[in-house]
Amino acid sequence: MNTIPTTFNETVTPYTAVGGKERIASTGLSAVILNRQGRYPRRTFFQELEKTGFDYVISIESASRHYDIEELSGRFPFVRFVLPEREMNLGEQINLAASETESPLFFVLRNDLKIIAGGTAERMAERLTREETGEKNSVFKRLCTVPVIMNSRYEILPTMAVPVTRRRKMQTVAMEGRTEGRLSLYPFDGVGIYDRRRFIQMNGFDITLCNTHWQLMDFGFRAHLWGEEIALSLQLKLSCDGELPSEDFTAEESYYRFYLKNLAPVFRGDHAHLPLHRFPNFLFKSGEDIFSAWEEFSECRSWVKKNQFRWRGDARKVAGYWDEASAEKTG
Repeated sequence: MNTIPTTFNETVTPYTAVGGKERIASTGLSAVILNRQGRYPRRTFFQELEKTGFDYVISIESASRHYDIEELSGRFPFVRFVLPEREMNLGEQINLAASETESPLFFVLRNDLKIIAGGTAERMAERLTREETGEKNSVFKRLCTVPVIMNSRYEILPTMAVPVTRRRKMQTVAMEGRTEGRLSLYPFDGVGIYDRRRFIQMNGFDITLCNTHWQLMDFGFRAHLWGEEIALSLQLKLSCDGELPSEDFTAEESYYRFYLKNLAPVFRGDHAHLPLHRFPNFLFKSGEDIFSAWEEFSECRSWVKKNQFRWRGDARKVAGYWDEASAEKTG
């Protein structure tokens, strides 16, 4: 059993960083590129990012693909290529990128996505900040702002994650993003503009969850449970050249850890706790032997206790955010 991280980037995969010495601008927003398998026009892609004017670009590479790094780092000195020693899951990649960037905001993109609306990096950052009266610093409104994602025919794709309960199990349905400020349970495929300070304060993604869907669910639920916001900006639009990745909803080890961390805790007054009476049901559902199940349950119970005062409600309250939005829309 892997121990739940209690601090940001508690365990980091060994890696090498190449390039990225030159800063393009001082907008407060950098770009993070997560690379899909396949051959994409990387030179054109980085040229577009250069025109957008991000402070830096951080490209998280495959552990095996390094053949064009020397050429690209010479042509694009503002790009920092991160070369891990092994393949990393989605959360590990984003956590590592957050530790590599110095900008207050970072935009996680895929190499098959293109920014088609949103303006320059400076304009994007300006929209996500507001100046406080009498103070020089800016305050960011939310943990993560998610974009509208469209296909090559400019049709809006269903990338807004909405929680639903089916047969007493929490799942999500995908909706089209058509309402400004609409909440999403999590950033689809990890894509969105993150507030780096807030992201680090909530310890980023739990890298022990190997299933991407449950890793995203854990990040999103934890964010909303702890009073953070993940919401849509209609002014930010991306187009997708390929097919959207499918999500694996299988209830396996990652699901049960997600359940114990997010759905099982009870909120009372000003804190949360994972009650002992949740254990028999977890033991039955997980199918583990009693010793392994108790070890997992105890680990999650200790984690909840350590963070107990960060909760602002329980899972039912979080699910209610979307029920309220639906009621307002139909009322």
